[in-house]
Amino acid sequence: MLRLWGRPTSTRTLKVLWTLAEIELPFEFVLASATMGPQGSVYKGNRPHGIVDRPAYRAMNPNGTVPTIDDDGFILWESNAIVRYLAMRYAPRLLYGDDLATFARAGQWMDWDNAELMRGQHTLVMQLVRVPPAQRDLAQIESARSELCAAFRIIDAELGRRRFIAAEQFSMGDIPIGVHAHRWHLYDIERPLLPNLARWYGELRERRAFQRWVENPAHHLAG
Repeated sequence: MLRLWGRPTSTRTLKVLWTLAEIELPFEFVLASATMGPQGSVYKGNRPHGIVDRPAYRAMNPNGTVPTIDDDGFILWESNAIVRYLAMRYAPRLLYGDDLATFARAGQWMDWDNAELMRGQHTLVMQLVRVPPAQRDLAQIESARSELCAAFRIIDAELGRRRFIAAEQFSMGDIPIGVHAHRWHLYDIERPLLPNLARWYGELRERRAFQRWVENPAHHLAG
């Protein structure tokens, strides 16, 4: 059985959990995390202390990060790589229509998500969730909010061209952006009206796999 190390409050782990739920693949979930806070401090929360620092884990993932999977002896880390692997091995038709062009376009947007959404989302979760209100940096919050507004406008325009991000059907490319779009809608911040994004986000929220792992506010607004 596939084993996954991660934490459900990690957007990177949520990508993999959502993917596994879409393809209905049984797996064992091992709670493990190392979340970096301001100035490199580590938020340990209620995680099992030391899992990612143990030699056995570092032998699998030298970065000491999550997620990591072990699929019958095949070890893989980096969330987008894991999602692509799961799609190719277990659900090519479901997660990219078994089509090379869709696979490439979905991968394009997955990489774009890492480059354009991850940084701002990390800032907002730190400043709005993990940092006490009196210690929040309002300039950082506004900078991240503005950055994400610009990025989501790009997504809104793309979703005006097709039903989902990579094709007319749902694909693996919708998963990373969908996780971040959900978190974006949970924050108490001003957001622009983006009708295509709203239509697409509404469709994602109807998916049972999304509801299973992504919908839970505790996976996004936990300290």
